[in-house]
Amino acid sequence: MNDPKAGPDSAVMAGTVAQSGDPQSAIVDFLLRPGVIAPSEPKVHETHIARVFVGPQRALKIKRAVKLAFLDFSTLEKRHAACLSEMVVNQSNAPEIYLGVVAITKGPNGDLAIGGRGQPVEWAVDMLPFNDNDLLSERAKAGPLSRILMQQTADAVQEMHARSPVRREADLVAKMHAIVTEVSDVLSTHAGFIPADELARWRALATGAIGPLAPVLAARVASGAVRRCHGDLHLANIVVWKGLPTLFDALEFSEEMATVDTLYDLAFLLMDLVHHGQRSAANTVLNRYLWRSGTLDDLRALALLPLYVSCRAGIRAMVAASRTCKQAGLPSSDHSNRALSARYLAEAVEVLTPRPTRLVAVGGLSGSGKSTLASQLAPRFTSPAGALHLRSDLERKALMGVEETFRLPAESYTAESAALVYERLLARAGAALAAGHSVIVDAVFARPEERQRIQQIAADHGADFHGIWLEAPAGILRQRVAERRGDASDATPEVVERQLSYPIGALDWSIIRAGGSIEQTAQSTARLLHI
Repeated sequence: MNDPKAGPDSAVMAGTVAQSGDPQSAIVDFLLRPGVIAPSEPKVHETHIARVFVGPQRALKIKRAVKLAFLDFSTLEKRHAACLSEMVVNQSNAPEIYLGVVAITKGPNGDLAIGGRGQPVEWAVDMLPFNDNDLLSERAKAGPLSRILMQQTADAVQEMHARSPVRREADLVAKMHAIVTEVSDVLSTHAGFIPADELARWRALATGAIGPLAPVLAARVASGAVRRCHGDLHLANIVVWKGLPTLFDALEFSEEMATVDTLYDLAFLLMDLVHHGQRSAANTVLNRYLWRSGTLDDLRALALLPLYVSCRAGIRAMVAASRTCKQAGLPSSDHSNRALSARYLAEAVEVLTPRPTRLVAVGGLSGSGKSTLASQLAPRFTSPAGALHLRSDLERKALMGVEETFRLPAESYTAESAALVYERLLARAGAALAAGHSVIVDAVFARPEERQRIQQIAADHGADFHGIWLEAPAGILRQRVAERRGDASDATPEVVERQLSYPIGALDWSIIRAGGSIEQTAQSTARLLHI
């Protein structure tokens, strides 16, 4: 099924969709006519603000002639402007999908045409269709989203944010208060299925979080983190196009609504992944994004993530609740939307519930499985989307300014460079812990002073600490390292030989036998950590 817009806010319909008294009924009837967009009647995807007519080779998206509290598409000129805006905000992300803006014209004899010479009577965004099974929302229903796909998704989001224009005039404190107020006010009108005590608790938690976070919010504006973002970054607005995740359907009708902290933009995707049972995928996206950005500012901003994720869930609760009333003639299921709204509200409350901050350090020689174990454990931490995973191999590549899998020469591994890597690990761990976000760090930690310093970072920030030391037979270490492909580690069997002679010193960390499967190691470590 080809579909350029089939998100959770859309309905898929067949047959005549124009309603009685619809000022666009003639346009709708024309686009539904066999031979105009499709050999037979095209598929139609509808939201309360747009219709998309999908054929095998093209899709046309028209704006509904509506005026709502947050947008005005009531005139032809305004719909034309909205179509042009949609092209502007989406073409850099999805240039092959968004082809242009085309007029639907009426000739002297009254016949309608797409891109004809007559008078424009409607405007449409001209797009290439795609298989909606390639939407991340659909793939998420089919099973776990792959790690590489999530890394690619994070890269796409980070690159989009990097090229987005900075907006320094924003008042994030006022914006967050406005969001909490609007969500609370709307949900309070749905007392039949929104528990009043749950809503009151959420409003108190969210409102109470904003004040203490005001300095962090102000710092985000000052650092240039507030930008003209995507604005609607959920799973149904990301499609795998020609093998790569592609962002589309960015919010086009309100610069104010799309001008947000980049982390708030990302929080929508993280919330949606967790909501769909894809917590490991959410953790991969978060960690890849933060590694790509490389800034301590983004790590300090993790203090905002519970509020940001909670507000995104609250907005979804509000949208689901509002769908219990039929809008623009669209079909709705009151029961499912009521349950969905209540579930989103519960998630909004849960993510704001305070949790202890933890620092777990995973040490061991190359090939012991440190990074694999840490990546398995990170999603299990209670911080939003899981723990920050800091990997010495990745931080070394970041310091050297090279890509993850670029193999550094042996001469790059000096005592001085190793010290810089550990300093970077400590700084980044400290920034996240100061923000109240749990951290898991993996590095060799062969020297007693390295282990002492990482433990001291936890103490400095009042975080619970647990050190894990992985041990495996030398033969297994050599074999694992020799079999690595496409990994950030540059270790070789020769490196393992050198490490085997290291004077590790006294170990007061928990020792885990890691010679078996990663599943066995992860299970035993998770039991030890109670996660």
